[in-house]
Amino acid sequence: MSVSSDRRWAQLARELEFTQLPELRKQAEGWRSGLTGLTALLAVLVTLKGRDDLAQLPSAARYTATAFIGTAFVLLVVGSVLAVRAAHGRPGGRVLLAGQALRRWTETETLRVTRFLRYASVCCVSGITLVAAAVGIAWITTESPPGHLVRVTTTTGDRCGEFLGAGADGVVLRTGSSKRATLPSRTVISVSPVSACK
Repeated sequence: MSVSSDRRWAQLARELEFTQLPELRKQAEGWRSGLTGLTALLAVLVTLKGRDDLAQLPSAARYTATAFIGTAFVLLVVGSVLAVRAAHGRPGGRVLLAGQALRRWTETETLRVTRFLRYASVCCVSGITLVAAAVGIAWITTESPPGHLVRVTTTTGDRCGEFLGAGADGVVLRTGSSKRATLPSRTVISVSPVSACK
């Protein structure tokens, strides 16, 4: 390398000290815009493809998905606030007129912006991951309702369950999670379809 090239690189390195904070602020603006766009895209996808009712999930899945969504909401809000803080600084900041004070403030603010930007990206990516996990839980753990629910009135009372078949032995129902019951034909008075067993 030539001497003039070395001088030019040294000059650029000295100027970089003065442009580092504005460059970090621009980077924070880009992160904020990108993360806001990703969050909006995720919200649209959940609206179009996701379940709108977590109440139909089994209890453990419902509580897990709800906890994930609540935590994701908090993380996305915190990440967005940190990205805004990194991009625009602290409200009510002082204008420093002394050279050394301005230099110390710039160094401190550069470290703070870098830290806030890192935290913002971690919060937003974690929030989006938690929302995606909640959507995955909702899609995977759906409880399929029984195919054909019927109420069978017998001489001894009513029985309700999933209709499995009927024959010479009687009417076969699934009354519990896997409990099968055969009701003898001579005791069956009527069979009627129902939407839910109560």
